[in-house]
Parts: sequence; C-alpha cells; structure tokens
Amino acid sequence: MHDLAPMAAAQTTALASARHTLELEAQGLTALRAALDGELGTVLARAVATLQAATGRVIVTGMGKSGHVGRKIAATLASTGQPAYFVHPAEASHGDLGMIQEQDVVLALSWSGEAPELSDIIAYTRRFKVPLIAITARSSGALGRAADLPLILPAMPEACPNGLAPTTSTIMQMAMGDALAVALLSLRGFTAQDFRRFHPGGKLGAQLRSARDLMHTGLAVPMVPDNATLSQAIVEMTGKRFGITAVVDGEGRLAGVITDGDLRRAFESGGFTDRPVRQAMTSNPRTIGPEMLAPQILAELNAAAITAVFVVEERRPVGVLNIHDLLRAGVA
Repeated sequence: MHDLAPMAAAQTTALASARHTLELEAQGLTALRAALDGELGTVLARAVATLQAATGRVIVTGMGKSGHVGRKIAATLASTGQPAYFVHPAEASHGDLGMIQEQDVVLALSWSGEAPELSDIIAYTRRFKVPLIAITARSSGALGRAADLPLILPAMPEACPNGLAPTTSTIMQMAMGDALAVALLSLRGFTAQDFRRFHPGGKLGAQLRSARDLMHTGLAVPMVPDNATLSQAIVEMTGKRFGITAVVDGEGRLAGVITDGDLRRAFESGGFTDRPVRQAMTSNPRTIGPEMLAPQILAELNAAAITAVFVVEERRPVGVLNIHDLLRAGVA
C-alpha cells in the first residue's frame, strides 16, 4: 500500500502557504486603503482630475510584472470609456515614443521606481511636458522623483517566502489602477448602457442587452382588439406561439393580456369561444420597459412565474419576448 502520510503533509503545507499568501496580500490592500486617508488620497484625487481633463489618451507603461499589470489597467480604462493604450518601455526606446502625444497622460508603473527601461519614456514626458502619473512604492526612486503625480504605495512584504516574486506588490498596483478607473467611471456618469458599447460579446455582453435588443416586434407581436372574441385570440396565440396575446383598445394601448391560463379558466366556466376577450383577460398584466436589461427581465419572469412578457412604451405594446429569447442570448 502507498503511504498517504507524505501526500497529506504536502497538502497541509500547500494549504498553509495559500492562506499565508492571501493574508499578506489582504494586508497589502488594507494598508493601501489606510494610506488613502493621507497624502496618497490627495495625490489620487489630483491624478483622477488630470486624467479626466486630458483631451488625449492614457498611455500606460511598465516593465516585467508591472508591465503585465499595466496592460490590465489599460484594458480596464479602455473598457470603461477612457481611451488607453499600453506602450512597452523597451519598444518605446525604438520608435514607439511617437505614440505619445502632448495631450496624453502617461501612467507608469514600477514598484522600485528604478526600472532602467522607463528612463526614455520619463525623459520624453519631461521634455514635451506630458503629465506623468507614477504608481510606485518609493518616492526616492527615479520614477517617483520625476513624476508630476507620484502615487506612493505602502511598502509591504511580498507573499513569496524569498521576498522576491512580485505578489503583494502586483495586487496593490492592480488595485490602484482599478481605483483610478472606477473613480473616472463614476465622475463621467458611465452607465451600464455605456459599458455595453464596449462589451458586445460573450456572457457580459448578453447581460448588458436590453429588452429593445431582444424583443420581437411588428407583426410578430401577438395582438387582438378589445372587442375580439376568445376564438380570435386563440387563432392569434396559435399563430404567434408565445402562449400569450396582447389586448389593445382603439388607441393601441394595452388593455390586458390573454394567456394560456386565462383560456383554461374561461373554458372551465363555459361559453368559451364566443366570449369577448374583455371578460377573460388579465387586466393588469406585468410589463417591462424597452430599456430594462436582460438579467432584470429574467428576474421579473421568475418572480412572476411567467414565461413571456410584453414590452410597453407609452402604454402601447411595442414588443414581446419570452424566457427562451433570454436563454438563447446567453443570459442565464
């Protein structure tokens, strides 16, 4: 038989290491949050104002692990409406400095502040008076000294047992980038609909689609006048296959709906096919607006235990959708 003791010991060690890593990284974020109550918070507010006022783009740069974090920050900024690009500092020294314009703002990352690859970008920003924001842990480093707005992060130990592999430091840098991006987003009043313009694909894109994007319109919408009979409603429901039809008044306003359930109840009470729809319809049906987002629509359907709903604008049904439309769109 295999001795399971070494495996159990290894698992215990791994779990202890994982806990220690997360504890140190959490401590880094806690220290970062506390630092915002001091000078870091003052500089952060000025940095956000500088980014907001910029007429150009945010050029993010960094070397090594700071560069990887910088790429993520640039992507987050771009996805929330702030034009941003990542420029590799080594490539910048070989022609890519031409990507940086005077109306841009440079956001440079270096935990030590001494990455030599950043020297040409730093010099370029000083020469052409391009605002330079730094995310670094050393105010005395070359980057911290040169920056117009140095965001000096608390110096916290790395989770790596050798104190070398960037772990806590990259978490803190990324969190600072998120803080900048979300502050800008909030100041611009960036909405879910704005967000959707930059995220049309995948699960996130599906969740940001609205009723207007998903609904069936025009002749596909089941609809009968309020002077119709139940037999006419059945024909409309059968032809459109939503298990529901709108009942509208002479002005085209929604007066009620006829559902499969309404038909069953009407059948049980007699006088079925010739009965006016007004006598069998649900007079105050649940409806949604055209700008309601897909996850909210799904929640509405689930809460009401219904499978289809009319989209109403100015009291008039302009569309219809059912739960299958949401599922096909990838909402659930």
